[in-house]
Amino acid sequence: MTTPLPTPTPAHVGESPWRLLWRRFLRHRMAVAGAGVLAMFALAALSAPLVEAQLGGAGMSVDLLSRFQPPSAAHPLGTDELGRDILVRLLYGGRVSLFVGLTAAVAAACFGTVVGLLAGYHGGRFDAFLMRFTDGVIALPLLPLLIVLAAIDLNKLGVPAGVVASEHVSLYRIVAIVALVGWTTVARLVRGTALSLRERPFVRAAEAQGATAFRIMSVHILPNLASPIIVATTLSVGHVILLESVLSFLGLGIQPPIASWGNLLTNAQDFILDRPLLGFYPGFLIFVTVIAFNFLGDGLQDALDPRAIERRR
Repeated sequence: MTTPLPTPTPAHVGESPWRLLWRRFLRHRMAVAGAGVLAMFALAALSAPLVEAQLGGAGMSVDLLSRFQPPSAAHPLGTDELGRDILVRLLYGGRVSLFVGLTAAVAAACFGTVVGLLAGYHGGRFDAFLMRFTDGVIALPLLPLLIVLAAIDLNKLGVPAGVVASEHVSLYRIVAIVALVGWTTVARLVRGTALSLRERPFVRAAEAQGATAFRIMSVHILPNLASPIIVATTLSVGHVILLESVLSFLGLGIQPPIASWGNLLTNAQDFILDRPLLGFYPGFLIFVTVIAFNFLGDGLQDALDPRAIERRR
């Protein structure tokens, strides 16, 4: 009598959810490449003070006798119209642009999550009111609205003079402005998912046991919304960086002496014919960063939702 062969089991059975998530993410080669590029940019931006020290502090100091120097050992990418090292200013600009993109995207996602969660769980007229308000924000012309908000005089709004005089006020204002108008996508995604989750048996069981609405939303529904929130936030970072670059290019974003990739483009436009590399470097970094974040978002979507892979086939 022959012994029956053991039934083969999938290789992933018994693996932890985090390991399965990692395996699915690694299948998306462009997402892995995007994550690697972003990690490299982040490390390079964090090392800006070290690079500046190695180059003798030439990144932010003006030296008119060293204007438009070609690449050399002292200045790997040359110098700009004021004799400042281009490489150091790109690294400092990367710190600002990445900070604005990540901070504004996370802030917008938090606000959108609250709006969408409240609308999806409570439903009814409250849901209708919040969604009509969301539709109203979506209907606003984004770029003109951002330009108007960025041009508002903070002194007339009652902001303390010490805050207005701070060199970082333009940075925080851009984060606040983008967060105020960039939450609508997350709100609609969260609302749609919350509408379906509130009908699930585990939510009904929690309601029958007398759990409060806050506990149900925070403990039972919100953890199941992690996937769409993470994906939407990741994809919006590149969009935020583009918005910051546009506003800085128009002179309404990050103001000197703080460097960002957007205002580096602004400074380069007067010399674009004679010194095209001054505009190429920040423009190329913006392009690569936005593409990398988009690839990362696609990879996270496939990893967090395996059905997305099947839908794409």
